[in-house]
Amino acid sequence: SEHSASAPGDINFPPVFYEYNAQLRSAVMEAIQEVMSELEDLHKNINEQSTSHIHADEIILVYARSKTVELFLKAAAAKKRQFQVIVCEGAPHFGGHAMAKSLAASGITTTVINDSATFALMARVNKVILPAHAVLADGGLIAPSGSHMVALSARSQSVPVIAVSGMFKLCPFFPHDNTLNDFVSPGSVMDYTSINSGGSALENVEFINPVHDYIPPQLIDLYVTNIGAFQPSYIYRLLAEYYNSDDWESFE
Repeated sequence: SEHSASAPGDINFPPVFYEYNAQLRSAVMEAIQEVMSELEDLHKNINEQSTSHIHADEIILVYARSKTVELFLKAAAAKKRQFQVIVCEGAPHFGGHAMAKSLAASGITTTVINDSATFALMARVNKVILPAHAVLADGGLIAPSGSHMVALSARSQSVPVIAVSGMFKLCPFFPHDNTLNDFVSPGSVMDYTSINSGGSALENVEFINPVHDYIPPQLIDLYVTNIGAFQPSYIYRLLAEYYNSDDWESFE
């Protein structure tokens, strides 16, 4: 049966929202099972491509810690591929330290560097591998804060940048949306006691501590996903496969 919203302020959904559909439950359960299966095989499908992108005696730079990137590198090492990894520590949370320790335990030659040393060492690097928090509709990347600096350094030295991500992180947002980033307390960057101390020159300084960076598609050379490798320009086409047009066109 069909119903209509009559109360003031109620949202008027299209009539199809109120139609009875005997197949709805089975269709939803099938979709959920499909997503679960994709997530279970996610890392396996990505890792199978590791030796296609990581070659012998390469020096690879990664930023902070990412489970997907970590497993990607370990998969290449498990196939007897010899390479070196440079890990940016990812201040102020220093996830790169744990990343380097895990990689070294797997027999991968690993070096930890300060984030500020990225540009100085980029000329020696063969490729950069970045994690993804989200992949946007324009082919841009949302990655941990500090990743944009790494991508800019790579571009200045003509070093290819690869982003490793599952397709479940593809979203229909565009970078002009104001909800793309989160800002957290600057306490992890600056001690409050030094700010509030009498006569401090920092009293009138505004500290901004973003959680993520937006990296434009021009700085990404390739996305390695669980369904294959794609250039950023192809990401927009993938939206049609993962989202109904009614879902994502409203975000434009």
